[in-house]
Amino acid sequence: MKNKKIQVFLLCILAIFLLLTGCGQAPAKKKVSIAALKLTSSAPIFIGIEKGFFKDEGIELEVQWFDAAQPIAVATASNKVDIGATGITASLFNMVASGQQLSLVADKGREQKGYSSSAVVVTTELWEQGARNIADLKGKRIGITQAGSTFHYMIGRLLEANGLSLNDVQIVPLAKVSALMAGLQSKQVDAVILNEPNISKVVSAGYGKVLVSVGDVMEYQTSAIFFSPDFVKDKDTAIRFLKGYIKATRYYYDAVLAQKEGKPAAGGNYDEVINIIAKYTGAPAADIKAGLPYIDRDGKLLSDDIQTQITWYAKHQMIDKPIVSSQIVNTALWEEALRQVK
Repeated sequence: MKNKKIQVFLLCILAIFLLLTGCGQAPAKKKVSIAALKLTSSAPIFIGIEKGFFKDEGIELEVQWFDAAQPIAVATASNKVDIGATGITASLFNMVASGQQLSLVADKGREQKGYSSSAVVVTTELWEQGARNIADLKGKRIGITQAGSTFHYMIGRLLEANGLSLNDVQIVPLAKVSALMAGLQSKQVDAVILNEPNISKVVSAGYGKVLVSVGDVMEYQTSAIFFSPDFVKDKDTAIRFLKGYIKATRYYYDAVLAQKEGKPAAGGNYDEVINIIAKYTGAPAADIKAGLPYIDRDGKLLSDDIQTQITWYAKHQMIDKPIVSSQIVNTALWEEALRQVK
């Protein structure tokens, strides 16, 4: 009887020991692939790698760098990568409408009042003629990258907010941002949509003036983190990735976006974050500082705006088959990650 009691006691001690040592173990390492562009809006990814936020969650992040947004969406939908990080366009919605699966889960960049990184820029000549608002663009030539792009969406929404429509202007697709700048300088077009730091470059060069900043007119979820069909099912790994991502967005926000006296002010890690972004993008520090996009501090997706975008693209026949945002938005994993980070 005494021996049995000793055996039970020893088993209890062993069980407690195993429990305690298990609690202290780091998460099992898991390789996760992500497709992204070398843009400033990818800052949380850069920061998460450099500061070890993903590593702390047991995530070994393998980054595949792409040169355009659409191939990222295709690679993610086909499970060639686990995660995509890029802009939200009509083509993305069309993929879902055709039966492919993608899950938008977190913020990667948006237009926000006081932080806008996109604007309508007009020729200096048009400015000198008195153009001061969107209504003054009626009948003018407006350059965008391509039909169904974020640039197309922004100018369309801005026109509608000022009582006009796309039919009231001449939309000129020029494919590349560099072509938009050249088109404005040569007066091939009267106005263009541009992002920073290109806005500052055009204004400094003297051939363009900012007519309106997009974020001052509308909140707009321009880019997102989205998961592949297979990865969204691996909830444990997905949540661990998002925990690292949330830590990175907080680091980014506190360094470059936190406000002081109503305006964004440099935080304690400002220079470090600028240097991290420069390391990955190859852009000069001055350009990076001029074009720091707004990203929610917790990486929260502006979910309601996704349906607004879908409705607009469908209205303008840029989506082949109507869909609803619930077919593409899935923030449940982010919500759980946020709960655990807190």
